Amino acid sequence: MTTPLQVTARLRTPVTEHDHVRGPVDAPVTIVEYADFQCRFCGAAHRNLTELLRQRADTVRLVYRHFPIANLHPYAESAAEATEAADRQGRFWAMHDWLYEHQDQLDPVHLSLGIEQLGLPIDEVRAEVDRQAHGDRVRRDFVSGIRSGVNATPTLFINEVRHDDAYDLADLLTAVDAAANP
Repeated sequence: MTTPLQVTARLRTPVTEHDHVRGPVDAPVTIVEYADFQCRFCGAAHRNLTELLRQRADTVRLVYRHFPIANLHPYAESAAEATEAADRQGRFWAMHDWLYEHQDQLDPVHLSLGIEQLGLPIDEVRAEVDRQAHGDRVRRDFVSGIRSGVNATPTLFINEVRHDDAYDLADLLTAVDAAANP
């Protein structure tokens, strides 16, 4: 009797200085998240990852990569564009967090209100979103996800190995502690 071959998906595009990173650069555990701002499952993962970063502040760094599923989420690409426009102002993570905290308000009118609430130059950010000024960046993240076997959101890689278990806080803490102490 033969056992089935188990294939573990691995991250194919390494983390670079161009990625959006939260947490210590020398953390023993790196989580790469491929996500979509309009995906409710990504919203749940966001809350858990935020708490994970709080509880394991010295252990984990989080890398965010765009994976908008436009055929299901009509505002996902413009939300991704908005974070990249905010990044030019040094406010990627502020925009990122606002989007997840207001997932039901990603239409253009509410997005403009969010941009304004964050104190970003609204006309400049709106113009960048409207002309898809950061489309290449968003597509680059998306393609890197495809190359790594991402087919749904959220998809997490912990130290370059796809995390196929749940993304509730208890499972994430267990996976991070195991990765930190192999």
